[in-house]
Amino acid sequence: MQSLYTAVATAIGGRQGSIRSDDGVLDVALALPKELGGPGGAATNPEQLFAAGYAACFENAVLRVARERKAPIRESSVTARVGIGREEDGYFRLAVALRVSVPGRDKAEITEIARIAHEEVCPYSRAVRGNIDVHLEVV
Repeated sequence: MQSLYTAVATAIGGRQGSIRSDDGVLDVALALPKELGGPGGAATNPEQLFAAGYAACFENAVLRVARERKAPIRESSVTARVGIGREEDGYFRLAVALRVSVPGRDKAEITEIARIAHEEVCPYSRAVRGNIDVHLEVV
């Protein structure tokens, strides 16, 4: 692969520290969610950051597939829900649900576009395939 862009971020202090990108655009505090035994509060966590990145990337893949099919989308959204839980072996695992909304468009058409985006186009989907359960829903 020829890399076209490389994002760089440094975490300090783990899940209760902070993350900063090399350009300073991203500079956020982290807190362990209450559900995982932490304080929660006005800070983000790795699951929220992953959900944000996956949602943005997946929506872009949906828009690209629609354009390539000569059926561009004017209004859409993708909501990513990233869950974390413990496996029987005691290790944590992630699960993702992607909810695609394209108002005013045929559900079957958008379901097919989302399937192609997931199976062929979105680099996040390709990266997690076989490692994380991903559920697609078109509303």
